[in-house]
Amino acid sequence: MAFVEPNLRLWAWTGNSPDVSRGDETRTPAPLRRRVSFPGGRAGEQVTCPYCFAGVPRQRIAFRCVGRGGRGDGCAAVLDERLAGYTGSTANASLPPVFAAPGRRSRADCPDCGKPTGRRVCPECHNALPSAYCDSSGRIVALVGAKNAGKSTYIAVLLHELMNRVGTELDASLVACDDRTIDRYKHDFARPLYDLRRLLPTTPSAATTPREPMVFLLTRTLTRARGSRWRSRDHSLALVLFDTAGEDLRSRDVRDLHLRYLEAADAIIFLVDPLELAGAESALAHGALPSGDPDSEPINVLARVTESLRQRHEIRPGQRLQIPVAVALTKVDALGPAVRRQSALHRSRGLPGRLDLDDREAVHEQVKSLLDGWQAGQLSRYLEQQYHDYALFGLSALGGVPQDGQVGSGGVRPHRVEDPLLWLLYRFGLLEGGRG
Repeated sequence: MAFVEPNLRLWAWTGNSPDVSRGDETRTPAPLRRRVSFPGGRAGEQVTCPYCFAGVPRQRIAFRCVGRGGRGDGCAAVLDERLAGYTGSTANASLPPVFAAPGRRSRADCPDCGKPTGRRVCPECHNALPSAYCDSSGRIVALVGAKNAGKSTYIAVLLHELMNRVGTELDASLVACDDRTIDRYKHDFARPLYDLRRLLPTTPSAATTPREPMVFLLTRTLTRARGSRWRSRDHSLALVLFDTAGEDLRSRDVRDLHLRYLEAADAIIFLVDPLELAGAESALAHGALPSGDPDSEPINVLARVTESLRQRHEIRPGQRLQIPVAVALTKVDALGPAVRRQSALHRSRGLPGRLDLDDREAVHEQVKSLLDGWQAGQLSRYLEQQYHDYALFGLSALGGVPQDGQVGSGGVRPHRVEDPLLWLLYRFGLLEGGRG
């Protein structure tokens, strides 16, 4: 499949709202906002490394020699100190040398041995940059959540759905961009949850267990009318997932990497565990109580992330952050019958292959109403004050309450885990919206 760089200027949604047709976005419901020009987009002349999150001008993308083949006429392997410094290990860091060349081209000749190579790497950390990632204007979606919000489970289920049911619905492919991502997804996520039906452990702090992002490329083939002709183009989204433990956002030792990750992100998915909202006790079917851990309180983690982003982007008082934020209540299967009755959260979304704008608005308003009823309305008020665009969601990764560290007898039955990403695809211009 050919990867074609998409036009990242988005069109304004011209739905039924008179405010949208006038271009007055400030009165448009938050979950339906769609900007003419995406605020977090990176310039077409720069690529953000999905591993160290350094911004690299395209002409500075480096190359790695292909090394010695069967005839032994290429460059010998040497210890790549930058790559070893990134991974924290010299294992698998002895590779052919890296050299500078105009990164706009897909291939370059090694200045030492003369052999051509197409292996592009980040000039800062020397991680390999997949060709599809370099040649498309990808988007980085950050995943953040308080402790015990179910981030690892959400990652596992979202990726599985994108590779299967949702991918089929969207006519999209999801492929890992490197071998480390393939191995980590298989061994740390897919096998334990889907094959062994074991719950995934709580994410340890990166201070004790170093981690690196998983990098996937989501590609959709869109067909649109151009005058009298129909044209198909491939549009790509780089989905860079970094499983962040709640306590890491206040640890000086590991916070810098997390902040670079958030600063480089074009959008954020923030997971909220309703079991950690004290006012939600009456709505929970199983009478669970909040843990009382400050690192598990959603408003504390959200405030830390927001304040860090404001400082990094030098946002003045009174100004809102432009990065879109999808805030999702997880584990909605734990909510009792009173919440399920006539609930937009428990309906199946309509309009396959498109964003159902009526449904999106209904879910947003119901989650907002739930938060108000649980005396947790400060969460939505804080989002309204700090972010220009945010939307509220409800989902369940497992679809049922686990028992004794195992997935329920019905297996993994996800409910609306894809909704936050579909909204972001709509915001990026990679998904159409409709009503009815």
